[in-house]
Amino acid sequence: MSSRATFKSDISGIEFPVKEKVSGKSIRQPIIDLIKSEHPDFSSEHCIANAELNVYREKYISKYLNTEIGQLSKLQKKVIEALNDDKSFVSKMEEDLDNRTLGQIVADKVAAFGGSWTFIIAFFIFISLWIGSNVFILINKGFDPYPFILLNLILSCIAALQAPVIMMSQNRQEEKDRERAKKDYMINLKSELEIRMLDEKLDHLIMHQQQELIEIQKVQIEMMNDILERIKK
Repeated sequence: MSSRATFKSDISGIEFPVKEKVSGKSIRQPIIDLIKSEHPDFSSEHCIANAELNVYREKYISKYLNTEIGQLSKLQKKVIEALNDDKSFVSKMEEDLDNRTLGQIVADKVAAFGGSWTFIIAFFIFISLWIGSNVFILINKGFDPYPFILLNLILSCIAALQAPVIMMSQNRQEEKDRERAKKDYMINLKSELEIRMLDEKLDHLIMHQQQELIEIQKVQIEMMNDILERIKK
């Protein structure tokens, strides 16, 4: 008679053999929470069949795996979005519009030309032609005989004008360098913050996985123990 005794499951109302009976007190809390999600009235005082418990154990493991896959996908999406943001951020920093004034443009061009070999060679040729034409061709009776007072005046004027123009260009270049250093600092700061956030997310994910894997191992051990007990019976 005892082998034919049955009990009624508190979640399905189906009768099972008594040897299949499992008390709610012996069920792990995560599994109970999963059962309560479908049967809110279930408590540790109730009982279910071992076959029904195995179904919820499988659901728990499947839910965990699906959740982890979803978390990894979200993490990958966040990383990709962060990389895209970095790219657009850098592009925005580097691709500023040229808002120079006409004077600044002229100063940059004068400074670029005045600091080139083209200017040095051209100026040397100009001075050579000037001196040669006055000394050898016009025999010091030309428009600027020796000691070339007009040439000295022209050179002094060029030097007097060229120096402040080059200084204007250098000042603007220093201002541009400071702005570039500020942008580099902003980009590096953003990268550092995102690396820290990513490191914290990975630490949280690893800790969460370890806890869940331990819980799954305990559930699997319980299932194996149930199978061994069945085999022994």
